[in-house]
Amino acid sequence: MIQKYMLSLCFLVYGQVALAQNEHKMSDTYQIPKDSLVRQKLARWQDQKFGLFMHWGTYSQWGVAESWTICPDDWVTRTGPYSSDYFTYKKAYENLQTTFNPVNFNPEKWVRAAKAAGMNYVVFTTKHHDGFSMFDTKQTDYKITDPKTPFSKNPRADITKEIFNAFRKDNFMIGAYFSKPDWHNENYWWPYYPPKDHNVNYDPQRYPERWQKFKDFTYNQIEELMTGYGKIDILWLDGGWVRPSQAKDNDPQHYNQDIDMARIAKMSRGHQPGLIMVDRTVTGEFENYTTPEQEVPDKPLSYPWETCMTIGKYWSYVPDDEFKPSIQLVQTLIKIVSRGGNLLLNIAPGPNGDWNPIAYQRLQDIADWMKINGQGIYGSEPVAPYSAGNIYFTRSKAKRALYAFWLSEKDTVALPPTVSFGVNNIKQLKKVSLLGSAQKLKWRYSNGLLNIQIPGTLQKSAKLKYSGTFVLEY
Repeated sequence: MIQKYMLSLCFLVYGQVALAQNEHKMSDTYQIPKDSLVRQKLARWQDQKFGLFMHWGTYSQWGVAESWTICPDDWVTRTGPYSSDYFTYKKAYENLQTTFNPVNFNPEKWVRAAKAAGMNYVVFTTKHHDGFSMFDTKQTDYKITDPKTPFSKNPRADITKEIFNAFRKDNFMIGAYFSKPDWHNENYWWPYYPPKDHNVNYDPQRYPERWQKFKDFTYNQIEELMTGYGKIDILWLDGGWVRPSQAKDNDPQHYNQDIDMARIAKMSRGHQPGLIMVDRTVTGEFENYTTPEQEVPDKPLSYPWETCMTIGKYWSYVPDDEFKPSIQLVQTLIKIVSRGGNLLLNIAPGPNGDWNPIAYQRLQDIADWMKINGQGIYGSEPVAPYSAGNIYFTRSKAKRALYAFWLSEKDTVALPPTVSFGVNNIKQLKKVSLLGSAQKLKWRYSNGLLNIQIPGTLQKSAKLKYSGTFVLEY
């Protein structure tokens, strides 16, 4: 059955193609970095396309939703031990430090799997909202290297340093996730008051000295990461409610939580020139790229962006997590890249220090797909109209070629006898081929469509999974 997807690849004079960034106005809130080193690194980061995210902390022992179970927001439901009493629960949660001993920790194993799958950068949670530091901070004893933590006796106790070093050796860009709120710190959740929600539990304007102590604590922890953990490419800041103004209709619960990002940025880039800063959801000069969470924009964005998404349902380790099938992961990557973004895929280590075996299998499936189709992902840029039906497009930066990803409904690709889509200036086309096959394809221009004839031997090829990728050379 001939599949007709009417579109225009917009071949322009001399074979140039209209790009996404030329067709959309710049965001009113996004600010292009003034620092040329930041712009250069941002351009390099955009070419990486695929990254690894890891949420990991003491909470993996309970298999709960990372830090959120200690937050008293009404929408959070606590289950499991001590859940009937909030304060008892929080004390037991923080006591998980004394039993955290991930003895199977082996970051080199993760590097091999991630690299094979085509990942090129890593972002690791050095500290989540609960305040437990997965690095050797000098600002608190609530950390992986404190004697109270069993793993502190391990020669690889400084988990953040070990992860960064292992991935850096294989030329990954390095990203440090850091939570601006810290629910363990007495100057964020002051013990004098009970915590009300995820915000600071006192008015910083009323107690400026206490808030200043928290600002200094945050500054000092970030400086430790910027000075003691090698070359850092990305500072990925979470907890966007910590910002200069959170006032909403004079609601006293939304305090001004100015953490002084200008001071943090100046210090951080002084130690790490060209550092990309991602003060996520806080628009302005310190959000160098945006981070849509668990979703893919339906069209290209006019500024750098990255979809952060879980490989399963949860950000942190849950024993019975439901992992997304490989076809969904691959096709999500295709859709994101066709719209000019990056995919940051989260895989959560368990309490023993390793991933669920299913995660390794998913990455191997992606690796097998990349061996055939990766050239349409890397060194590419979006091209109008980006997609039509089940076909998604990218354009090579290095050569005059377009890639048309034909997305399959099932794992094994079953191409129809003819694949058709609209193309302008067909005379400029020189060759049409299918990645993973040396077989020549016949194609012709008819009634405004490019018609690609698929030989019977290719219509059901066990070699192709998740997509068939056509290369249009012009």
